[in-house]
Amino acid sequence: MAKQFSSIEAPHQKFIEEQHMFFTGSAAPEGRVNISPKGMDSLRVLGPNRIVWMNLTGSGNETAGHLKAANRMTLMWCSFTTRPLILRCYGLAQTLHRGDTGWDELSDLFPAHRSARQIFDVSIDLVQTSCGYAVPFMEYQSERDTMQKWVDGKTDDDIRDYWVEKNQKTIDDLPTDVPLTARES
Repeated sequence: MAKQFSSIEAPHQKFIEEQHMFFTGSAAPEGRVNISPKGMDSLRVLGPNRIVWMNLTGSGNETAGHLKAANRMTLMWCSFTTRPLILRCYGLAQTLHRGDTGWDELSDLFPAHRSARQIFDVSIDLVQTSCGYAVPFMEYQSERDTMQKWVDGKTDDDIRDYWVEKNQKTIDDLPTDVPLTARES
């Protein structure tokens, strides 16, 4: 039932854009594999072989650390409504931080968010669809406002302090390259 494609075709892009949530998968050559759910308005398909997504502040920063060691990434969407379908995009990714070449251009594709920590730019080399027959039906209600409330209660310096305290290393002690100083001069 699985089908493979060398690029994102128009029906794939339409499916991706209809989903409220996606999952990221990454792993360094050794250590734990990370799978993270992502939401909000944080992903763009930029072409048949390119996806970018903005990573907002979180309690961990596994993807950034993994990509420093091995730049492979998998993105996955599954339909919780309509027809059963799972779509995966496999590729190689690079991490961009504020101030890096390309950050401004790519960040302009997304709603402004003070807790934007990285942008991941993924070159897709394989797209795979599969049935999703065991994925349950679920009803979308709304986006959570928890992230925005957290950000609204922090200054920019507070957010950077949080990155220094919580986002410098992965759970396997890999560096993530989040800025090492709490405040920009």
